[in-house]
Amino acid sequence: MLDYMKALITPFISKFIKDEDGQGMVEYALIIAVIALVVVLAMPAVTDAISDLFDRIAEALAG
Repeated sequence: MLDYMKALITPFISKFIKDEDGQGMVEYALIIAVIALVVVLAMPAVTDAISDLFDRIAEALAG
């Protein structure tokens, strides 16, 4: 029975190991992770710039 199960499962395992379809997905995940990191690191500068812009608009409207 064990030999039968081994013979049945072995082709699936070898196909899974040789399969490269997931490689593209991993590359896309890494690209998205790098982009997310850049966005997170850039947020303080962008937030400050937007805040300053709104402050200037508020001062111009009030004055």
